[in-house]
Amino acid sequence: MEAEVQRSRRLAGSLLWPVLLIVVLALSACDGEGGGGATPEPTNTSPAATASPEAVPTRSGQDLSIPDIVRLMRPSVVRVQTEGARLDILGRPVPTQGVGTGVIIDDEGHIITNNHVVRLDGSLASRIVVTLSDDRTFSAEVVGTDPPTDLAVLKIDATDLAPAELGDVSRLEVGEDVVAIGYALDLPGGPTVTRGVVSAKGRVIEESPYSIVDAIQTDASINPGNSGGPLVNLHGEVVGITTAIIGQAQNIGFSISIDLAKPLVQEIIDSGMVSRGFLGVSVVDVTPSVAASIDLPVDSGVGVAAVEPGSPADQAGLRVSDVIVRLGDLDITNSGGLLQALTKFRAGDTVAVVFYRDSQQQQGEVTLTERPR
Repeated sequence: MEAEVQRSRRLAGSLLWPVLLIVVLALSACDGEGGGGATPEPTNTSPAATASPEAVPTRSGQDLSIPDIVRLMRPSVVRVQTEGARLDILGRPVPTQGVGTGVIIDDEGHIITNNHVVRLDGSLASRIVVTLSDDRTFSAEVVGTDPPTDLAVLKIDATDLAPAELGDVSRLEVGEDVVAIGYALDLPGGPTVTRGVVSAKGRVIEESPYSIVDAIQTDASINPGNSGGPLVNLHGEVVGITTAIIGQAQNIGFSISIDLAKPLVQEIIDSGMVSRGFLGVSVVDVTPSVAASIDLPVDSGVGVAAVEPGSPADQAGLRVSDVIVRLGDLDITNSGGLLQALTKFRAGDTVAVVFYRDSQQQQGEVTLTERPR
């Protein structure tokens, strides 16, 4: 049920760089691909109530108890089931299924989840069904996805929704209690709730071919099926979207910072995608160990592994083996930082690029374009 992802990168194409192999801790996407029972048929009718509903607490700015957080968040957390098909060795279609979690964010029916939740074998699922806490089920459409940050936005046509409150990660402290909610292992009986602390902030998730920056590390137990679910602070606010675990470790999980997610999600809702400036390079992260092994003048940045002919990088004179350390007013310490810079700077922007070549710092200008489709 876990899709093990090992990342190795090779910086090639130049005699100035020896062959490098950077092995990163194995990360497991925490979706539940292949699990769960049959996907229910969509229905927008709630079942008849069999008991009086629990009183939902209100956000008062004070810390809530864990049971109150669960009661507050449960109507906002949804089960995301996907269906698709792949061909077996004889060319016959074989059904595939997956299960993940999502968070309702507005009354229009928009739901945040992970990009990998809505994909089966790398392709968008052919059918996605969302189940609410009151057991109503709806067919969901994919508004858009952003693979570099593992985000996706779904939409359902539903009423009487309970949007979650989105928090502020800048106010979140290491050691603060948090709660993870999601359909772990697709166990029957509603979402699983686990409690932990913020183990670290500002982590970089290395998962080929992208680095997700500014991630929240937590020791709240996270399992397959939790993907796309919320990490919640004690005020009942979503501070992260669960995305990955380290399979070889004990209780080391990661969530996408909601501060990173909010503007990207809004852009997906507005235009169906996240537009980024296009530079036209393939890169590999420079680490202190890599820098020491090949005598680089800097121990962070991104090494240029390939330059696309005719691209903005090519026209700006960037070459294989250059190490980019700054774009515009942003320092570039890894590929996630470069991705953030290319989200800030868009097509048509001309920005300064600072890089090292043969141990000498150089500066040029690059005019970004739209990414080719």
